[in-house]
Amino acid sequence: MTETAKLIKTITKGIQEKKGRDITIVDLNQIEGAITDYFVICQGGSPSQVEAIAESVGTICSKEMHEKPVGVNGLGNNQWVAIDFVNVLVHIFQPETRAFYNLEELWEDAKLTKIPNID
Repeated sequence: MTETAKLIKTITKGIQEKKGRDITIVDLNQIEGAITDYFVICQGGSPSQVEAIAESVGTICSKEMHEKPVGVNGLGNNQWVAIDFVNVLVHIFQPETRAFYNLEELWEDAKLTKIPNID
């Protein structure tokens, strides 16, 4: 397993620990001009859950992989938090904001992998 694959798995674990829903991994490797290799997109049901998911992802990636994001944007309003791990960008949305921006469709040529929700 590559380091990037391990990072994506760890990010997914951090999302699931805070009950993040509808996780989609977007593989942008074959997309010319893409800003990163992968998106990991998910949603939380409230601003506080979005913030909790973001904190969980940061904590677990630091603890398990010694990876820290190069940037985090959107904390405070918690409608959409983006966490930049250079080759993986994590997007944590509230449902309305996710539907509005519809990142999965924006990169329609990318391979999408949907992770089943854990209840």
